[in-house]
Amino acid sequence: MNNPIFNMLGGNKNMQNMIAQFNQFKNSFSGDPRQQVQQLLNSGRITQAQYDQAVQIANSLQQILK
Repeated sequence: MNNPIFNMLGGNKNMQNMIAQFNQFKNSFSGDPRQQVQQLLNSGRITQAQYDQAVQIANSLQQILK
């Protein structure tokens, strides 16, 4: 069956590029991501709503990448 969302995202080739870019980011990232996002919240650079959204996305990605 054709998945319109998958096709909208560019199909398999685009997904492979996204995964490669994420892996590159993951390998170059240092420190505790939760602490860094918390610092953004504490400094006022992001709102509580943005923080909550980042936590939800991180939890979703964690489930996908397991």
